[in-house]
Amino acid sequence: MLSISEFSEMCHLSPQTLRFYHSEGLLVPAEVSEQSGYRSYTFDQVEQAMLITVLRGTGMSVKLVRRALDEPDTAPVLLQQHIAEVQRQRQAQDEAISDAREFLTSWPEVRKRHVPEMTVVSTSTPALPAGSDQYDWDEADAGTNATVDRVIEAVEACGAVVSGTPWRTWAAETPEQKRANLTMEGPHWLVKVPVMADEKALSALPGDLEVQSFEARDELSIFIPGKSSMAKFGTALSRLLTYPLEDAYLDISRMRQLLHADGTETTAPLCDLHEPETTG
Repeated sequence: MLSISEFSEMCHLSPQTLRFYHSEGLLVPAEVSEQSGYRSYTFDQVEQAMLITVLRGTGMSVKLVRRALDEPDTAPVLLQQHIAEVQRQRQAQDEAISDAREFLTSWPEVRKRHVPEMTVVSTSTPALPAGSDQYDWDEADAGTNATVDRVIEAVEACGAVVSGTPWRTWAAETPEQKRANLTMEGPHWLVKVPVMADEKALSALPGDLEVQSFEARDELSIFIPGKSSMAKFGTALSRLLTYPLEDAYLDISRMRQLLHADGTETTAPLCDLHEPETTG
């Protein structure tokens, strides 16, 4: 038998860790003295301690390690699931590091620009899953990206050419869209894909895709790198709304978000103060 100090030295696990593993049912001592409470271990438990150390070294939780030990046949699957989660977390951390570098080296700034008239193909994004009380930007982005891919595939299949960066805008062009936009599920967005095509190609598009004319306009824009979030969305709107303007105002109701590979560019049109607003 090995005392807890001897077992600790042999397995490179501190006595505090061994006591914790005991309390969690992960590595139970072979004997515990009723009088003194001293824990004793056997040489056979060294192998179990080694396996626990290896699995814990991957970042697996005590709960998951205990399950792997209790159900050895499932251990490879549990490890693979853990690896997938670690990779997801690493990707998220890498994206956060990239965002941090972008923000610290070049803070996003608002700029003015003129956007020419163009033809766009439009459709709504899928509704979000019901039951959530918070807006899920990951789900919204996934639905938007899938919709963009579908529209581009349909456009190119008809012989049209994508002529610019796709974007999304509020789903508020019809009364039905406005009503749906007020719910948590939505759909909240319309996807717009700029195209160059003749009438024959446009008429061959699927019925759920609408061909529209996007009017030329002056607008303010700001690019925020990385994945979408409520904080980034709020930052973009705050920067746009506080940009100093003379004899003009910003029409946020006609905001659009251009979908770049490395981030989102939020824009809104500039309107002359002396001209009446054309949207509700």
